[in-house]
Amino acid sequence: MWGTGFLEYKLDYSEKKDLPIGQFVSSENFSAGGYLWRINCYPCGDRSERNNGEYVSVFLELDSESENVMALAFFNIFVLNRDGTPHSAEAKTFAHVFKPKKPWGWLQFMKRSDLELTCLSNGLVTFMCSVIVASDNPKPTPMLMPPPDIGNHLGRLLDSGVGTDVSFIIGGQQFPAHRAVLAARSPVFEAELFGSMADATMPSITVQDIEPAAFKVMLWFMYTDSLPEDELGDSPTDMLQHLLAAADRYALDRLKLICSLKLIKYVSVDTVGFFLVCAETYNCVELKKKCLDFFAVEKNFKEAVFTDGFVTLVQKFPLLASELRRRVVV
Repeated sequence: MWGTGFLEYKLDYSEKKDLPIGQFVSSENFSAGGYLWRINCYPCGDRSERNNGEYVSVFLELDSESENVMALAFFNIFVLNRDGTPHSAEAKTFAHVFKPKKPWGWLQFMKRSDLELTCLSNGLVTFMCSVIVASDNPKPTPMLMPPPDIGNHLGRLLDSGVGTDVSFIIGGQQFPAHRAVLAARSPVFEAELFGSMADATMPSITVQDIEPAAFKVMLWFMYTDSLPEDELGDSPTDMLQHLLAAADRYALDRLKLICSLKLIKYVSVDTVGFFLVCAETYNCVELKKKCLDFFAVEKNFKEAVFTDGFVTLVQKFPLLASELRRRVVV
């Protein structure tokens, strides 16, 4: 029995042309004969001793998870010219018995200079591929499980405002939301929106002591379980500290941990005092350890004590500031 598969593979050559020799770019998987296959393209060649970067290498790979699989395949591939016609001079065909993760193909598929001269269109190179598989017992085409997308759906629900039944007023801004979603994500919201508190029956709730931008990002996280990097603003450290405070207020432990781990990357002489105040206030163990380790370096401590962050630390946690002074010999 025979099974056939086709693939039109567009390689972003302008982006990948300078990859080192031996590094490849893979196409998406495609099905032929009940198996999954992919094309591996080496823009600068697979081996330096064979082509010194002058040739593009192309290989076909059987992308099966079972090591006991073997498949006889007839592979045909050619490149399209800039005008969309086949570059027939470079059409290639072979037959080979494939084993998983052992690709087979051409080390010198096409000269890079020829490809760039005739086949490059808007930075892309288009490969047309066909695979014919011969098998006595063809396997059913495996089903590719799509990734979880509940976060995308709930994110669109939040953006659309469809079905919202409560609004939060913060700094003059209004944020519509869904009581059930918030209650499912936060025990604090559950008590506030469905308990005996007065807010449980109010369609609009005014919230104090929280930044509107931080509340907006927190809502997005509660619906999608993701943090939108593009909404952290021009000062991500300030946003992350506000967001951490909001996460602590509404018992969003995962968001707290994400914020504290992100802040760790920004620890410096200018920020360490503020971050340690934040870590001590909201019980962020990892962030606190990073700040203490940073302060333990004498040079860092001598510079940090003159920052506004250390002044804040002394005001809010004088015992901790005194302990730091005792640890470091100045």
